[in-house]
Amino acid sequence: MEQREILITNDDSIQARGIHLLAKMMRRYGNVTVVAPKEPQSAKSAALTLRTPMYLETVSEEAGLRIFTLTGTPADCVKMGMRIFLEEGRRPDLLMSGINHGTNASVATVYSGTLGATAEGCIYDVPSIGFSLDSHDPEADFSVVERFGPQLLEEALRNGIPKGTYLNINFPDMAPECVKGIRVTRMGRGRWVREYDPETDAEGRPCYVMRGVYENLEKSAEIPANGEGITGDYMAVKSGYITITPVKLDSTDYAFADTISQNWKL
Repeated sequence: MEQREILITNDDSIQARGIHLLAKMMRRYGNVTVVAPKEPQSAKSAALTLRTPMYLETVSEEAGLRIFTLTGTPADCVKMGMRIFLEEGRRPDLLMSGINHGTNASVATVYSGTLGATAEGCIYDVPSIGFSLDSHDPEADFSVVERFGPQLLEEALRNGIPKGTYLNINFPDMAPECVKGIRVTRMGRGRWVREYDPETDAEGRPCYVMRGVYENLEKSAEIPANGEGITGDYMAVKSGYITITPVKLDSTDYAFADTISQNWKL
């Protein structure tokens, strides 16, 4: 059987522990190519680097695993990875992004560089999955991902992912035996408020630093069983569940498009 070709990136940079654990995990599923940002690129969404030269560096190469860094964004890394594969006359069979240090639930879906990379994978019709852990600790314990990640990956590989859809999978920050279960979720309802705190820089000039407080807009904290309703990913992760949120690249509101077509005087 021909080996799968797997492309991996992240937004926390090549220095992050999460991407190296993910690369190790994915080697059992095929050949791994890592193209990671040289520097942290969190909250870059699907941003691209324009008019600024980027530099690709080979970090290491061995049988079944090669690692590159790029002085660009996560989406740039996916494009560069596709270039590497296409120059070799082939395409990746799977794109993995992460393991992100910090949850990518709720509105983080909009801002996340981790998920910007998975959206870029969708553009190329490559099945794409983002893994995130609800901890910003550089030395975070990823054992919950090591325990449940393979199960989720094997289900995704066995059943497939529709073109134009990626999976946003978030893991709670807890020991594997404490996880309450796995839930299929939607994007949580919430937003960040009071995001810019005033400070003074080293030269005494007033400036602002982004911090913010998350405002939860969910009406209920109930987490229904699979098949009995769907809840927001943010509340489910905070309640101790692993969440799987399928996200479509096409964000058109078709129902409202019909309303506009039928009711607006155009």
